Amino acid sequence: MKLDKAIIKRINEFIDDDKDLNPTTLAIKSNLTPSTLFDILNGRTKKVEAFTLKKICFGLGITLEQFYSKEYFNDFDDCID
Repeated sequence: MKLDKAIIKRINEFIDDDKDLNPTTLAIKSNLTPSTLFDILNGRTKKVEAFTLKKICFGLGITLEQFYSKEYFNDFDDCID
């Protein structure tokens, strides 16, 4: 799985698991513009900056370690050229 797809998948897991959370509310909680988060979720942003991801984790109330805790983050096909 490509890293950008894994990040999208993980963010969507959190949104799907919380009935009170949607991309707009997550963006606000993360101190991001909704368009920034929508660009990430729609695949228009291919490389999410670490600072942006940290802000998303803050909005979710989790650490980066918790965000990356899924096994699919251990299998990237776009990290080695």
